[in-house]
Amino acid sequence: MSKRGRLLLILAVLVLCFVFLWPSISWYALTPKEVQAMALSSLEKIKDYSIYTANEEVNTLFTLARKDASLPVEEKYDYLVKVAKKNYKESGKAIPKDFTIGDLLSGFASKAALTSAIEDYYREEILDAKKHYNNSVKLGLDLSGGMSVVVKADLDAAVAAQGDLLPTESIPAFKQQAMENVIETLTSRVDRFGLSEPVIRQQGEDRIYIELPGAADSSRINSIIMGKGILNFREVYEAETVAFNEYYLANPSRVFAANGELLDLSLIPADAEVLGLYQKDEYGLDERVSYVVVSKEYLLDGKHLKSASVTSDNISGEPQVALTLDSTGAEIFADYTASHVGEGVAIISDDKVKSYGTIQSAIPNGQVAISNLTLTEANELVKTLQSAWLDVPLTVESQQVIGASTGEKQIKEGLFAIAFGLLAVMVFMLIWYKGAGVNAVVAQILNLYIMFSILSAFNMTVTLPSIAGMILTIGMAVDANVIIFERIKDEMKLGKGRAAAIQSGFAHAFWAIMDSNITTFIAAIFLSQFGSGSIQGFAVSLAIGVVSSVFTALVVSKLIFDFNTEVLKKQKISISWRTK
Repeated sequence: MSKRGRLLLILAVLVLCFVFLWPSISWYALTPKEVQAMALSSLEKIKDYSIYTANEEVNTLFTLARKDASLPVEEKYDYLVKVAKKNYKESGKAIPKDFTIGDLLSGFASKAALTSAIEDYYREEILDAKKHYNNSVKLGLDLSGGMSVVVKADLDAAVAAQGDLLPTESIPAFKQQAMENVIETLTSRVDRFGLSEPVIRQQGEDRIYIELPGAADSSRINSIIMGKGILNFREVYEAETVAFNEYYLANPSRVFAANGELLDLSLIPADAEVLGLYQKDEYGLDERVSYVVVSKEYLLDGKHLKSASVTSDNISGEPQVALTLDSTGAEIFADYTASHVGEGVAIISDDKVKSYGTIQSAIPNGQVAISNLTLTEANELVKTLQSAWLDVPLTVESQQVIGASTGEKQIKEGLFAIAFGLLAVMVFMLIWYKGAGVNAVVAQILNLYIMFSILSAFNMTVTLPSIAGMILTIGMAVDANVIIFERIKDEMKLGKGRAAAIQSGFAHAFWAIMDSNITTFIAAIFLSQFGSGSIQGFAVSLAIGVVSSVFTALVVSKLIFDFNTEVLKKQKISISWRTK
């Protein structure tokens, strides 16, 4: 490859690496801690926070305007000034030279338009931060602190509970469906617990791995994972529901506190609570569409469900959900429906109202039909209900807790180890190889830069073993430079000039470097494939380091030598105290 080609290749790699590394830089260096905390929460909490903050900001602006509309606009509202100027321009009005609070409010057609603009700003800020986090290097539990749990699902017990109702040939499909429902239920429970970006995935046929970053109370989390009664039926207070939603629409910022608690308990009966009514949006996420006032007391627990399926109405052909209750549940439901015809019943899962409707007539036989649903809504409701009647016993097999303070200490120690190792290698190379040692120093810095960029590009997780792999890579990377420098010294002893010695040194060192690094790379690949946990993290960082160190030693270092020869016109090589 020509020198110009190598230069263009290096520049392309550096630019590409910066693009890969930018999300990590944005997240860890440029995102405020409070925005990070909100970005790590659920989409529902982000939505609640954005709405709450927008309404608070609007109230503040109108309060300032009532006191003195001629007050100048603070810098923190610059984003609103931009929107207001755009609105002035689109409406054909003259844009004020110096914006006041009054001018700012006049730039919006209504209070709702102002609220929407502020909500958009906060939502986009948090979602952008969340996007940066998703595309950045993650910290493992040993660095960030948190808890990992392995849960075993007793699928055989779930199969046995079905008895003769389940044909033998349907057992594999039943187990797969049971695991999907268990994972969905656990995801909902853990998300409701308010944890930041939990990792929940299936391991093997019947185990689930749960990773919970940050501080965690193991006893409370276990109660959430193993909790019962998550799905239930409750009475709906219909008149109170209508009144509450009307009040909420008129006073959106004065109903709930920032943490979601009801500010005025007199809005609902003492024996009731307010829960959100949720539907799946086009992205498959739960989206709250309104609120429902329901009784705190359960009408029926989900454990009484025996089956749930999507069927068609015999008359209209429209989709509906058919439920079958056990004998106890059928008796409870028969008594209740007989005395509450025309009243509402809600199906609640994880404190979310999934569906509610009106009792049309008494249901004496435990066969319940839920109608007025689209096919998508019916399928989603069946999945919710199956999480209760597919009774899969769960047991916690293993649990590991790492304190946040321990994680911070290990981060500092890991960074210190990398910095100290890098500095020690640099000092040695500069002392032993003089001017040529600068090449090694530059190569080492670029090597770490490329490594972190690749980790960021693939959204990998950095753990203590990963840091160990990086430190090992530092030593291996400088080893390639040592081989090259020693070969150049040998060529110089034969009386060759600078250009010839460098060319021959790199040529003779090429295969020695490639042989050692290829074998190490193969070993790292096998470790990453057959190892797990800490072994896999070490192997991945080692494999990445091998590739980047070969590139910096053979391409970057060679270009620096050539630059000194052809651009700076150097005739001698500063590479040894004994070689002139």
